[in-house]
Amino acid sequence: MNENVLISLRNVAVDFDGERILHNIDLDINDKEFVTLLGPSGCGKTTTLRIIGGFVEPTEGDVFFDGARINDLPPYKRQVNTVFQRYALFPHLNVYENIEFGLKLNKVDEKERRTRVKEMLEMVNLKGFEHRSINRLSGGQQQRVAIARALINHPRVLLLDEPLGALDLKLRKEMQVELKRIQQSLEITFIYVTHDQEEALTMSDRVVVMKDGVILQQGTPQDIYNEPANAFVADFIGESNIVDGIMHRDFLVEFAGREFDCVDKGFGLNEQVDVVIRPEDIKVVPSISGQFSGVVESVTFKGVHYEMIVDSCGIKWMIHSTHAEEVGSLVGMCVEPNDIHIMHKMEEE
Repeated sequence: MNENVLISLRNVAVDFDGERILHNIDLDINDKEFVTLLGPSGCGKTTTLRIIGGFVEPTEGDVFFDGARINDLPPYKRQVNTVFQRYALFPHLNVYENIEFGLKLNKVDEKERRTRVKEMLEMVNLKGFEHRSINRLSGGQQQRVAIARALINHPRVLLLDEPLGALDLKLRKEMQVELKRIQQSLEITFIYVTHDQEEALTMSDRVVVMKDGVILQQGTPQDIYNEPANAFVADFIGESNIVDGIMHRDFLVEFAGREFDCVDKGFGLNEQVDVVIRPEDIKVVPSISGQFSGVVESVTFKGVHYEMIVDSCGIKWMIHSTHAEEVGSLVGMCVEPNDIHIMHKMEEE
C-alpha cells in the first residue's frame, strides 16, 4: 500500500433490503487530499461517505484507516468528522458555544478551548460573531459554524455531504473557494460529496465519478474533463456532443457522414463507438471551408460565450463561440483530431 494512502476501501459492497446498492468499490484516498465523490442521485456516493464515517457497515469488504482495519470501529472513535447539508447546529447555543461543544465533550480545559475557538473563528471568517444567535445567521454563516465545529477537534479527515446545497449560487461559489482555502491551510483530508460538476472541478485534487453503485472513473479534474472514460462521464462532466460513430481503424473514425482523423487507437475494426466532442472545441467557419456544415437553429447568449445549436443532417450540434451567427444561416464546422474523443459503447442497463 502507498505510504501516503490514509483511507482504503477494498472490495466494499453494501446491500439495503436485499438490493445491492454499492458494488465492490476499491478506492484509496491520500493524506491531505481533497477528493470529491461525484454522481447523480442514488449513485452510492453518500453511502460511500457514510462507510468511511462509520455510519454504515459494509455488507462485504474492508475499510482501512492508516493501515488498520476499522470496519467495527464506531464513528466517535474514528479520526473523522462530518458536515451535513442540514448543518445540525444547536439553536439554543450561540456561535461560540456551538463551535466549543466538541471540546467540552472531550473535557478540554477552558483556556485551551478559548484559544482553539478563537483560531476557528478566524479560520472561517466569523471573528466578532461569537455571541450571535444561530437563528440570526445567514445560510453561509451557519455553514461556516458547522465547518468550524467539525474541525475544532483536529480530525484527520473531514467528510462533507453536499454541504453547499442549501446556499444560493453566489454564496455557493464563494464557499467553494473558502473550503479549498481551509483545506489547504489545515492540510487535512477532505472527502466531499456532490452532484454538482462545477463544485467538483473547482475544488478537488481528485474526482471520483460514480453511477449505479460503481466507480466509472477517477482522476484530476483536468483528466476527467479532457479524457472522460465513457459517454456518461463526458456528458456528466460538462456539456458534450455525443454522436454515433464507426472506428474504421486506428486513428480514423466516421461520424456525421464523413471520415475524420483522430488520435485514438486500439478499437476493433469497424467497431461501433461513441464520439464525444466538447461544444467549445468545434470551430465555426464559412460553410465552404468546413469539414461538415449545418444550419443554425438557435443562438443563446451565456455571458462569456454564445451557445448555438446547429443542425447537420439531423444531428444537433451544440457549439460555444464568442461570435454569434445568424439563425437560419449555413455555417461550416471544423474539429481538430485531438478534440475528437472515441469511446466504447456503454453496455445498456
